[in-house]
Amino acid sequence: MDTIKGTGVALVTPFNKDFSIDTEALGRIVDYCVDGGVDYLVVLGTTGESVTLNKAEKKVVMEAVISANAGRLPLVLGIGGNSTYRIVDEVKAFESEHFEAILSVSPYYNKPTQEGIYQHFKSISEVTNKPIILYNVPGRTGSNMLPGTVLRLANDFENIVGIKEASGDMIQVMDLIQKKPKDFMVISGDDITALPTVLAGGSGVISVLGQAIPREFSTMIRLGLENRPDDAYALHYRLQEGMSLIFQEGNPAGIKAVFEILGLCAATVRLPLVEATPQLKQILKDFVRPFSEVHA
Repeated sequence: MDTIKGTGVALVTPFNKDFSIDTEALGRIVDYCVDGGVDYLVVLGTTGESVTLNKAEKKVVMEAVISANAGRLPLVLGIGGNSTYRIVDEVKAFESEHFEAILSVSPYYNKPTQEGIYQHFKSISEVTNKPIILYNVPGRTGSNMLPGTVLRLANDFENIVGIKEASGDMIQVMDLIQKKPKDFMVISGDDITALPTVLAGGSGVISVLGQAIPREFSTMIRLGLENRPDDAYALHYRLQEGMSLIFQEGNPAGIKAVFEILGLCAATVRLPLVEATPQLKQILKDFVRPFSEVHA
């Protein structure tokens, strides 16, 4: 899929102080990302606090992004969870020409076997013609989707087109890139491994930090895809501190604090997450300042 390549960003869901969805802020963030040069937008991923949103709220978020984007960038929708039957029902009911693909996380908490993971995604694949991007994030799910399982899915189902790989294990990433079918995409799910993944032959990143510093982050990935490692790593090392800082007190508390600093949305998150501390906000403000001054 040529449309899903380069820098994707996992959009936050902005909240007002009363925890209702701030659709105006969401529109501002979409414009900011589009103007910053990112390649596609991911809606209702884990960074979007999707597990805290009800069905009606998810529809509000989807419609707000579709409206604000106005067809400018490809859209990917997060539909995932740990009940296969519920996810199958959601995918079957999903009808929208506005989304290029579905991003679906490996089941969390249940800790299924590799066969269970395979059967989960097989069940999803068989009820939709939409392209599916797998999402492996062992630090959140409690289980690692191993390369053998990913490659089995990639070879068995034409509409399983890629994986967002957030194991943090570059040996696992390179194993996937080496053995994958030709057009199967290996996408970094960690900002810190984004450039190494691209330089190893991956397709890009679905980033958290990239939505707050879109111009530099997307340029870094573009340089990596052009096989210009020296120029790309110069940007990586400028961004590296922020890649760590935004996760110090949980995601998306950190990235929302950055958006508050940039004046794009409040730092409000829903429980069980809590807003970033004043100490972290000050550190983030110092990190962001050189980037915001360049584009002022």
